[in-house]
Amino acid sequence: MNPSGPLAGYRVIELGQLLAGPFAGCMLGYFGAEVIKIEPPDGGDPIRRWREMRGDTSLWWRSLARNKKSVTIDLRKEQGVDLARRLIEQADVAIENFRPGVVEKWGLGPEAFRDSNPGLVYARISGYGQDGPYAGRPGFASVCEGMSGFRYVNGHPGEAPVRPNLSIGDTISGIHAALGIVMALLEKKDSGKGQVVDVALVESMFNLMEAVVPEYDGNGVVREPSGSTVTGIVPTNTYRCRDGKYIVIGGNGDTIFQRLMVAAGCPEMARDPRLASNPGRVQQEAEIDAALASWCARGDSADLLDQLDQARVPAGPIYNVEDMVKDPHFNARGLFETVEIDGEPLKIPALVPKFSRTPGVTRWPGGELGHANQEVLGDLLGLTERQQELLRKAAVIA
Repeated sequence: MNPSGPLAGYRVIELGQLLAGPFAGCMLGYFGAEVIKIEPPDGGDPIRRWREMRGDTSLWWRSLARNKKSVTIDLRKEQGVDLARRLIEQADVAIENFRPGVVEKWGLGPEAFRDSNPGLVYARISGYGQDGPYAGRPGFASVCEGMSGFRYVNGHPGEAPVRPNLSIGDTISGIHAALGIVMALLEKKDSGKGQVVDVALVESMFNLMEAVVPEYDGNGVVREPSGSTVTGIVPTNTYRCRDGKYIVIGGNGDTIFQRLMVAAGCPEMARDPRLASNPGRVQQEAEIDAALASWCARGDSADLLDQLDQARVPAGPIYNVEDMVKDPHFNARGLFETVEIDGEPLKIPALVPKFSRTPGVTRWPGGELGHANQEVLGDLLGLTERQQELLRKAAVIA
């Protein structure tokens, strides 16, 4: 087994901050790539100080910046731009998630490396893409989730759209960027050429929208929010149990539905020809949901889930993070890794997918600002101690 991962040997320069670009870099680094993260000397990436803290560093940072080599370079200074340019010229991949045009002002856009590094894969993550009438707008994930159509279908009819309590637009875009980078590297094996991977937050979320476009264009149907159900698929819903806990039941297969209704004490509904297939069940959704809600309200969640498991009906609890950490399946699947921070253990999530021969791994948690300056600026770029000291005095590096 190769412990280095399937991307071992590739060098990535990460210019982005906050979440979308750094999440792409996190995934590449987890699966073996060398990721050099360029951070501003005056505080570094803002996520170092976001949300829950331990000491002066956020717990989020320890996960998001894992396996990355932090280098402090001020890209607002000419000497800093020169250092970044030299690093990118020696890289396989560059990732940036600034507003379109920013890196061009610094002289670090993809065109700057056409001759010096023609094999460079240059991933660009922005709110709306590198062109089009909205390209110059600030691209926050919350706004892009709304424009993508994703927010519209979330929540309950007649109420304000709901956002998940996660930065889902950023992470989904980071996954798209990582996938695009790997595809570009595969193509490069044949052509020998790099290319630009243009990822937009609004388009990444648009990619999740399933059949909403053909349903609208073909039948004029606008998919609406549907609470805890999914429009046109019955039954699949969340039900409150006697103990106050919620369970999810997915009984929308024809034979699964029959087993579900027998388990729920409604054998007559299992035999009802009106409910034999999904189109008929959609017409009688209220009747089916009322029967299942009544059944769940009379039983405790664990007992009901046991009955559904015995009936081979897909069902499960609604977990919070404490539930996940304690769950034996999550642990058996290796979904948690433990790192050490100042002598104290910290559990962070493992990343997927899993590989049978070349798995990914957290080699070290997100480190202190500039911890790899000597390794990268000294050993890789060949800067002497004197040169580094002059750059520190000029506030180009920290």
